[in-house]
Amino acid sequence: MDDLNWRKAQRSNDQGGACVELAALIKGVGVRDSKNPDGPKLLLTPTTFRTLLTDLKQH
Repeated sequence: MDDLNWRKAQRSNDQGGACVELAALIKGVGVRDSKNPDGPKLLLTPTTFRTLLTDLKQH
């Protein structure tokens, strides 16, 4: 997953806050911490990603 086109979330900033990057994949969405691009990555199915976004928007 290292050679993917990672995009930083619009609300991420350079002030040390929560920084998330996403990558579109054929079978889902890759998620990683932009401050640690070589660290662990998540692979979420499209359904799981939509559920996560819906849940985050409610909180």
